[in-house]
Amino acid sequence: MIKAIVGVNWGDEGKGKITDTLASEADVVVRFQGGSNAGHTIKNEYGKFPLHMLPSGVFYGHTTCILGNGVALNIPKLIEEIAGIVEKGVPMPNILVSDRAQIVMPYHILLDSYEEERLAGKSFGSTKSGIAPCYSDKYAKIGFQVNELFMPEKALRERIENVCTIKNTLIRHLYNKPALNPDDIFRTMMEYREMVKPYVANTTAFLYDAVSAGKNILLEGQLGSMKDIDHGIYPMVTSSNTIAGGGACGAGIPPYEIKEVIAVTKAYSSAVGAGAFVSEIFGDEAEDLRKRGGDGGEYGATTGRPRRVGWYDCVASRYGCRIQGATQVALTVLDPLGYLDEIPICIGYEIDGKVHEDFPNTTYLYKATPVLKKLKGWKSDITGIRDFDKLPVECREYVNEIERRIGVPITLLSNGPAREDIISRTPLI
Repeated sequence: MIKAIVGVNWGDEGKGKITDTLASEADVVVRFQGGSNAGHTIKNEYGKFPLHMLPSGVFYGHTTCILGNGVALNIPKLIEEIAGIVEKGVPMPNILVSDRAQIVMPYHILLDSYEEERLAGKSFGSTKSGIAPCYSDKYAKIGFQVNELFMPEKALRERIENVCTIKNTLIRHLYNKPALNPDDIFRTMMEYREMVKPYVANTTAFLYDAVSAGKNILLEGQLGSMKDIDHGIYPMVTSSNTIAGGGACGAGIPPYEIKEVIAVTKAYSSAVGAGAFVSEIFGDEAEDLRKRGGDGGEYGATTGRPRRVGWYDCVASRYGCRIQGATQVALTVLDPLGYLDEIPICIGYEIDGKVHEDFPNTTYLYKATPVLKKLKGWKSDITGIRDFDKLPVECREYVNEIERRIGVPITLLSNGPAREDIISRTPLI
């Protein structure tokens, strides 16, 4: 059986913890899109790990972890992460890298930085990880797949020369920066070849056999619905499909094999980077939530930047669940809200004097203001509670209200940073 674990909102929803929890019963975990531009933070018996390239199943010895063809592969980052977890006592994980994955090249990272510099105050808030240039090259058919590291030298050098001709025109005339040297790029690619060689595999064939054998497979998405290239808050989005439907393409499996979609959403809202964020709060109110939220505060796992925070957005989450095709929801980071006397949730958007409950396109989104409903807070620490019925009645009603509003069963609650801080819940719908 294949399950997809994906984000409902702007990313940073706690997908890593949910994947890590469910990976205990998984045979295979697959990253199907994105790259080192976002991270999952895992806390377990080995320590605390911010993962960027590695799938969240790497802490289980029985699990094969795959970086699928849809990933933007930063090879040095991958090798660095593997070494980092092994150094902390984690057994060497079983890792396969798709031979069709696109490689993030050093010039992709440079171009990402150059473009953010050029845009200045109108930038996209990029992590400068080279993701957009990498995916752009993929669709322009001038990127490099992993398998091309092993092609004959003459053919590879010809490919590099062609890419340099294109890139250097842009670098010299738009950014006024030093030109790329084809020989330097070739040497770098040879270094990458040796780094990644032990892990390269035909992962689509591996997954076909795993599906045929009835293995339990998890698809792990990066970021969330609002950052999807097609369905998110365009243009302030990532450069890949973050939705479960993209898992079929990014892993190389038939779409009908995805039987469950577990959509992850925080009990409040958070976002890194620019873009429309209707329920956002500011000032002291925001800082109070930010410093209490997440695992040690709401700061980006990749950038360290303070995350934007806001109240739970039922409009965005209902849309995010629909786009993901969610069959169930995991509600995370519930415990930080215990300091509040009242907890607002956004139940609608007011646009041009009318209240809307359907999530609009970006043009209208920028005109929207939140319609808030205030719920009574529970004013206590719920960390460590494992039974939903033992939560304060106000906390239970908060969860129930969100479930009614988004229209998808909430089956899991996270009320602490540790792997075991999980509550299974019987849904009301």
